[in-house]
Amino acid sequence: MTAALATVVPKAAPAPDATIRLCDLTVAYDRHPAIHHVSGAFRPGSLTAVVGPNGAGKTTLLKAIVGLLRPAEGRVELQGIARRDIAYLPQQAEIDRSFPISVLDTILTGYWREVGALGRIDGAMVERARQALASIGLAGFEDRPIGTLSAGQFQRVLFARVMLQDARVILLDEPFNAIDARTTRDLLDRVRSWHDERRTVIAVLHDMEMVREHFPEAVLVARECLGWGATAEVASPQNLLRARRMSEAWDDAADTCHVHA
Repeated sequence: MTAALATVVPKAAPAPDATIRLCDLTVAYDRHPAIHHVSGAFRPGSLTAVVGPNGAGKTTLLKAIVGLLRPAEGRVELQGIARRDIAYLPQQAEIDRSFPISVLDTILTGYWREVGALGRIDGAMVERARQALASIGLAGFEDRPIGTLSAGQFQRVLFARVMLQDARVILLDEPFNAIDARTTRDLLDRVRSWHDERRTVIAVLHDMEMVREHFPEAVLVARECLGWGATAEVASPQNLLRARRMSEAWDDAADTCHVHA
């Protein structure tokens, strides 16, 4: 599978200074901080898992990086890259699969930033989309409505869409949640291929065994950052226990965060 995938998307090695830096980042909902005072940097070509308890702010962190959420304090610095260089794969729960759109048309939305709302999709683009679909094991699914797909099949479609974006930075929010073991293995191969191509990959994950085996770097968050660096050190039993205890002690009715308007 890896060889087939490599023929679809050209390698796009990031510039040496293509770094994502978080500077005292705070993001709040109704003035209650989802994450607060987070600082650190994702190195070019790094493969990083974002881990932590449920509700720890992991998804919020990704959305702030991609620009879907504005910081209440601090900032996200994109050094050597632009927003258009970032591909974002959200959780499946955030996507309305009842919309009547085919598999092929869904994949073709990966060209949105390249062609815009009024741009033309040419034959070469359609062929690349078909190749991407075949490479993730869904040849012949082009005309199927996305609402008829299983969770695993739909996740393959979303990965194919990311492939067409040819982004230097790839953000994945729970990409292996509720999918079968075979699909997980195949999509992990795709993630490793992106890493081999020196793309920066950041993934929100819950499976700590997977994180330790496949992701050399990790960020541990429990609304604040509890660790950032080598996975073996960040995801230690002591740190994970601390994160869980902080989660259990959260008080969502506490006073609001005093952030700038």
